[in-house]
Amino acid sequence: MTNEAIAANFSLLSKLMDIHGDNAFKAKSYASAAFSIDKLPVELSTLSQDKIFIQKGIGESTGKRIIEQLETGRLAILDEYLAKTPEGIIEMLNIKGIGPKKIATIWKELEIETLGELLYACNENRLTLYKGFGEKTQNNIRDAIEFYFNALGSYLYQQMEEFEPKATKKLLESFPGATFLSTGAYRKQHEIVDILEWVTTTSLEQLKSFFIQQQFTIVSENSSYLSVRAIENVTLGFYISTIDSCFQKQFETSCSEEFLSAWKVSYPFDASIAYTSEEAIFERAGIAYIPPYYREDPAVIEKAKEKKLPIIIQSDDIKGIIHSHSKWSDGSHSLEEMAKAAKEQGLEYLVISDHSKSAFYASGLEIERVLAQHEQIDELNQQLGSFRIYKSIESDILNDGSLDYPDEVLASFDLIIASIHSNLKMPQDKAMMRLITAIENPYTSILGHMTGRLLLSRNGYPVDHEKIIDACAANDVVIELNAHPRRLDIDWRWIGKALDKGVLISINPDAHAIDGFKDCKYGVLAAQKAGLTKDQNLSSFSKDQFEAFLVQQHAKRP
Repeated sequence: MTNEAIAANFSLLSKLMDIHGDNAFKAKSYASAAFSIDKLPVELSTLSQDKIFIQKGIGESTGKRIIEQLETGRLAILDEYLAKTPEGIIEMLNIKGIGPKKIATIWKELEIETLGELLYACNENRLTLYKGFGEKTQNNIRDAIEFYFNALGSYLYQQMEEFEPKATKKLLESFPGATFLSTGAYRKQHEIVDILEWVTTTSLEQLKSFFIQQQFTIVSENSSYLSVRAIENVTLGFYISTIDSCFQKQFETSCSEEFLSAWKVSYPFDASIAYTSEEAIFERAGIAYIPPYYREDPAVIEKAKEKKLPIIIQSDDIKGIIHSHSKWSDGSHSLEEMAKAAKEQGLEYLVISDHSKSAFYASGLEIERVLAQHEQIDELNQQLGSFRIYKSIESDILNDGSLDYPDEVLASFDLIIASIHSNLKMPQDKAMMRLITAIENPYTSILGHMTGRLLLSRNGYPVDHEKIIDACAANDVVIELNAHPRRLDIDWRWIGKALDKGVLISINPDAHAIDGFKDCKYGVLAAQKAGLTKDQNLSSFSKDQFEAFLVQQHAKRP
């Protein structure tokens, strides 16, 4: 082993000991050893054992650990610490601005174990609730995590939303007269985008020359396709086409493989036809235009043939904000500010659903604070004219599936959003028990972020989607489509099953600030892929329709 590798092991061991709160003196001695070894002018592997012990900064204990590594290639005590430390905690050491002491707080007090969870906590303003984490520190940590994630090469749709139009504009300016048609995952509104793609009439040689001059890395190429990686670590892909075939190629690369196979069976392409637009492909087939985002399930083709395509939900169909947080718990704005902003944006109502008492990490509301918040809501509703604030809570689903207030308190809310926030590492049977029990609680109106997933960072707990959907249908419970671009949970691929069972979806922003209202858009983009209509979405209900929904929900209560 090299000095560099041995020093790195000692440095990591020191940090892990600090994170676990173990012997501070030993942790410091390993850190000092790492520093000394890194500065040695000679490789330890070239020295005899007795000479290792006389090197500056190396004592008897560290000397033995060095010999262990030179002989075995391992450091047993480090392996022990690695085994008992979650991978995400170790990964946090790569993030600028958070050392072992802060990581210990994040892990032990906030119960956060992955970078994705930490980023989400920053966005929810949770870090500032803890000693040593001011707003500036929180912002720096968030920026550092986002930079780290970008280096991994996969992105949320939302992260590509600004990059893609700018890239298209740059391409059109750089190749005057050429065609660049957006296609692939971004055009299909996938929640994760690994590569931005276009169909182009530019030649392979021209593209390669341009990107080499721009210091892009060539990832792959053949006669009809080129992919390159930008300095920002975004991968760009180009289907090389002629002007006569570019719209057919755009169509073929803007749908799922299953959809395309079914299409070709019903409507085989004629090589002699040059389509002048993608719409012309549908006109020739004699069926209604199917948007790219809806070209996943082949069954959609049959709906188009029969002219039975749904009128799919749009962003301006959202009438109210359901699931939002204020300064009463971990939000950034006051309840009054949130309500007035929603009203100014033309919305009809706001459902305030701050965290419940079990969410201590998010300043969850104890019973007396629930009562005080309700008094403020009553006062504000007197001032806001036709706009209305509804009393809600995001009630934690506890380990036994119960909600964390007694029934008389639950009865004081207009509706309850039930969500799992703690003890996420559980087998499917445990997760299902908690979820089904909460769904069967007569006070539950909406099941929040069903799987607890965080895109690109946490898979979420395992669930049986069909059984949850059946339980929601049986108990008249709405399923949330949490619209935060890092959640998008329920996954759009299961929405169709819910709709088949008559279960309402609710596109909710889970807004922790006024700016979070706009996240409804990402929920809409995901829901469009499932063919959701506004009538099937609770947050598209008018205020009067929403109040009628509340009457039905209250009829469930004992």
